[in-house]
Amino acid sequence: MSQTPLLKVEQHGPVYALAIDRADQRNALNHQLIEELIAFFANPPTDARAIVLHGHGEHFCAGLDLKELLATRSENTIIDQRRSKAWYRAFDLIQFGEVPVISVLQGAVVGGGLELAASTHVRVAERSAFFQLPEGQRGIFVGGSGSVRIPRIIGAGRMVEMMLTGRTHDAETGLQLGLAHYVVDNGTGLAFAMKLAATVATNAPMSNYAVINGIPRISDMGHAEGLFAETMVASMTGADASQRITGFFEGRKAQK
Repeated sequence: MSQTPLLKVEQHGPVYALAIDRADQRNALNHQLIEELIAFFANPPTDARAIVLHGHGEHFCAGLDLKELLATRSENTIIDQRRSKAWYRAFDLIQFGEVPVISVLQGAVVGGGLELAASTHVRVAERSAFFQLPEGQRGIFVGGSGSVRIPRIIGAGRMVEMMLTGRTHDAETGLQLGLAHYVVDNGTGLAFAMKLAATVATNAPMSNYAVINGIPRISDMGHAEGLFAETMVASMTGADASQRITGFFEGRKAQK
């Protein structure tokens, strides 16, 4: 592994900004970068209340590092599967972690870059962003949880069409499909995401944890099972909730 970190970390109070620093490779995902994502999200800073993930340069992430793939690919498919398992772990730690993650998408959000973006909770796209799944044209298949996460966002039929045709969606279409939650002017995405993160950071940590971990799982359950799980998750809120609700009513009284 290189001595130079590929994931740059900056703290801004309760918000941590993570920058993918492979601009010369369009921030393509290699083994080292995946391992650094795992290391951070497996043990996030205890004072982190929100995280902003972005890429240096013109692109968020152009996907799998194909040069590394060609150099390390094995005829032993079991060994080859280790790559996917590492990606699964990294992206699961993001989606089902302890802290909400907001991604800033500019330029290429392609292949594995779209899989990475799909694991984040809020996606801010600059107008330069474009979304594509070109694996079909390259003779490969998604291997970073894309076939699980992306259809839950845009539907299986749309993902099939994207992979068969290599179709590219711009930022506005991505917004309509749900690949992005916001579209902002070029160069403003990081500042916009940091403001969102500051707002998210003021929420009760247990509420944020319940939202990012409970909703995706409950939405996959049957009706009765989902209601039961919702009751259990709702019961996790404790003294902090009581204090916040009391504060809300006291604030309303003070305004009268």
